[in-house]
Amino acid sequence: MAAGGENVPVCSAEHRARPGQLDGMRKDGGGDPYWSRPESRVWKVMLLLGTCLLYCARVTVPICAVALSTRFDWDKKQSGIVLSSFFWGYCLTQIIGGHISDQIGGEKVLLLSASAWGFLTVLTPLLTHITSAHLVFMTSSRFLMGLLQGVYFPSLASLLSQKVRENERAFTYSTVGTGSQCGTLVIGGAGSLLLDWYGWESVFYFSGLLTLLWVYCTCKYLLNEKELIIPIDYLMRSLSISKQTKVPWKQLFKKAPIWAVIIAQLSTASTFFTLLSWLPTFFKETFPESKGWVFNVVPWLVAIPTSLFSGFLSDHLINQGYKTITIRKFMQVIGSGVSSVFALCLGQTSSFCKAIVFASASVGLQTFNHSGISVNVQDLAPSCAGLLFGVGNTGGALLGVICVYLAGYLIETTGSWISVFNLVAAVNSIGLCAFLVFGEAQRVDTDSAYVDL
Repeated sequence: MAAGGENVPVCSAEHRARPGQLDGMRKDGGGDPYWSRPESRVWKVMLLLGTCLLYCARVTVPICAVALSTRFDWDKKQSGIVLSSFFWGYCLTQIIGGHISDQIGGEKVLLLSASAWGFLTVLTPLLTHITSAHLVFMTSSRFLMGLLQGVYFPSLASLLSQKVRENERAFTYSTVGTGSQCGTLVIGGAGSLLLDWYGWESVFYFSGLLTLLWVYCTCKYLLNEKELIIPIDYLMRSLSISKQTKVPWKQLFKKAPIWAVIIAQLSTASTFFTLLSWLPTFFKETFPESKGWVFNVVPWLVAIPTSLFSGFLSDHLINQGYKTITIRKFMQVIGSGVSSVFALCLGQTSSFCKAIVFASASVGLQTFNHSGISVNVQDLAPSCAGLLFGVGNTGGALLGVICVYLAGYLIETTGSWISVFNLVAAVNSIGLCAFLVFGEAQRVDTDSAYVDL
């Protein structure tokens, strides 16, 4: 406890303003670190576009999986290796990405990573023509893509926890989060057409070039020259956690709410990755006469309004006086529980129309997670939200590797997709139960929280 009874964040010995944080405060002299309403609207739109392009790049291989398997003569197990390799890289940069973002600013980390994955996406089809080891190359490329994209959501959590007020976080995060559905929708629609018209290479060019354009526009119109500079001393300090800035792992991880949100996050992340990776193949093989643009577009189109509605509903109920944790848990029941019911139904139907309805409901309702566990990390520890989000997403990526590969193995050995959707429901149930029993919404990154436990 600091002098005068002030609560001090435990994620750093000195809660110093990071470079650029003072510059980002309101210029009216109020010292408010949060975005003004006009600033918030502009950043929401740009971050939504950034998330959209993140998923455009991420989903290029799942969209082109059948074409790549045919072109390079891969079986399901080999396809599973390529698809799952993304998550091996994805899990390695989550924690360090969140920590660096907490130190130097999430917007800087977002732009650096987007520049790198944009170039990689453009270069991938070019490089496949000069190598004969296609399986090794595509696996390595996906691994590197995972490394570069792994910092994105921890950086986003860090940025929003410092710039958005608590009673606006759910809608802001849900709005930005719709970029994942928008991106899958864009690449599912435009990518399917490009795939049919010009081949799989065009899908990569389309995604990569749009990402580089977004980076250019964000740097030019939202950040000034001073904000684009990353002081070397702060960068080096953030890369190695010194004694002064060391995160008190023992204290934080003795708290049940931290473990509850991490377990729930890794469960929902891994099942989302599994559906994202295998749904295109499920529809292509189960309903071979169906049009790719239908099953690659409709579920993600439905997810956009459901995500926005969940954020609006969550903030509205909190502003009406309902307890924050009650609303977070209610949203999670829908996001993990109800969505799993529709996933189970998907494995039982032989009707294309019903399959589209069940897939749309499952994917759409998963977006309620944005107003549940995704913002709960910011409730619990806003001073180190990026790092803690990275911890949870690391677990999600690791479990995602297992689930994506296991799904391919189950399909290959059983010849049935039912086991895949049973796997999704089982993993979701574990995370949901943990959050319902142990989840809380009070801050745990202050010294006074130690007294409670």
